Amino acid sequence: MSSNKHNTSTLQSYVDSATGAVQSAVGAVTGKPADKKQADDKKVTADTEHDLSHTAAKAGPFTVSSSGAVAQDDPNRTQGSWNQTVGAAKETVGNLVGAEGLKREGIQQNKEGKGQEAQGQLSDLGQGIQDRLGGTVGGAVAGLTGNQASKEAAQKQHDEGKARQRGVEADLQKQDQQYTPSDSTVRR
Repeated sequence: MSSNKHNTSTLQSYVDSATGAVQSAVGAVTGKPADKKQADDKKVTADTEHDLSHTAAKAGPFTVSSSGAVAQDDPNRTQGSWNQTVGAAKETVGNLVGAEGLKREGIQQNKEGKGQEAQGQLSDLGQGIQDRLGGTVGGAVAGLTGNQASKEAAQKQHDEGKARQRGVEADLQKQDQQYTPSDSTVRR
């Protein structure tokens, strides 16, 4: 494992993967089974770190990352999702009872909800990137100055940004799974 067992960063997984590849090459040249085993273990560690760095749990408008950071969704994401649900319901009821006005209203509300949710996702992605970058830079500066409190605050900022980004990614993956590969109709 990497030296910081709580660090599930994507960068660390790439470093461990590269280290494993080098160790594997050394093992192949020297013919030592121990080098090959160590390289294989390093690659498994890298794969695990990579998977963990991309995990997030969604609970309503909240996302919890693998580091334990919690981020709340931009309100446009929640409201947009709600508008999509209400719009789809209106469209369905309009279809069932033959009310074209209600059906059109539902289609419009659903469309507006998708746009609103996308706006919130973009906002969260931008904020997540900003927080991760600010936390990384702040942590580096705090490390150089030896200010442990600032380093912890910067790590918290970074982790919350990561949670925010992973929340958007989870929602996008969920939305992507609702569409069939052959066409763009929604599975219900």
